[in-house]
Amino acid sequence: MKRQLEVLAPAGDLKTLRTAVIAGADAVYFGGESFGARAYAANFSFKDAEQGIEFAHSRGARTYLTVNTLLKSLEIEKQVYDYLKDYYNAGIDAVLVQDIGLMQLIRAYFPELHLHISTQANVTSEYGARFFQRLGASRVVLARELSLKEIKQIHDTVDIELECFAHGALCVSYSGQCLMSSMIGGRSGNRGRCAQPCRKCYDLLDSARKKRRVPGKYPISMKDLCTIEDVKALYDAGCSSLKIEGRMKSQEYVGAVVSAYRQIADEVMDGREPDDAEMIRDAVLHSGTRGGGTDGYLH
Repeated sequence: MKRQLEVLAPAGDLKTLRTAVIAGADAVYFGGESFGARAYAANFSFKDAEQGIEFAHSRGARTYLTVNTLLKSLEIEKQVYDYLKDYYNAGIDAVLVQDIGLMQLIRAYFPELHLHISTQANVTSEYGARFFQRLGASRVVLARELSLKEIKQIHDTVDIELECFAHGALCVSYSGQCLMSSMIGGRSGNRGRCAQPCRKCYDLLDSARKKRRVPGKYPISMKDLCTIEDVKALYDAGCSSLKIEGRMKSQEYVGAVVSAYRQIADEVMDGREPDDAEMIRDAVLHSGTRGGGTDGYLH
């Protein structure tokens, strides 16, 4: 039986979730009203989440809830159990988690709920993947900083699903480890409140405070990831899920990107060589990117 390659879409609201599923997403991830790494996205009310889960399941798609901030003791003791219980009863398929204490709570109280390890946990080796597998995780979202060779090494060594970022924003630092927003403005990325200062316009000053020339106005803003031409290579390396980033993106953007990756993923799973990947890549980049596309660290 051929190995499946999931196309995983972001959703910042119910309309975008529906658009993603109709466009061909196998699964959609979204944040609720608490504990998600995009505190300033629209996010879902629980009522919207119930409707989204029902809609996705009616179309054969799965739904994943992001609970991927670092939690404090009182949040784990007083809030998160009731929060997760509602989503569990609504039929959520998996939860994305970074906090190890929360992972243990989920395994103890919701043993049938699939546990996906968020990219903020920075899994960069088979040793990290095996550690989380032993904690009961069914999937790890690999750090964006891995090469195809390194992804394959993890796949060949550990029996766990590998979710790989395929499209969207790249952090200037390791995902979840950058303290720039916290130090400059008191908004912690680990609590879902990153202000994305790396996307701002900066001048470069030397030790005499004299302005130096740099290429462009945004010297530390990364280009967006675009792996349309690398989908087959990701599949061959052992990737189980192509993750599209962008819970703050419009439904039009999400629909266009999902459609593109759906077409390429189907061709790859059918054993066909994608012959129009370059043209599709150009079309996707016109949907909206920061400074064009890059294949990131894959090569």
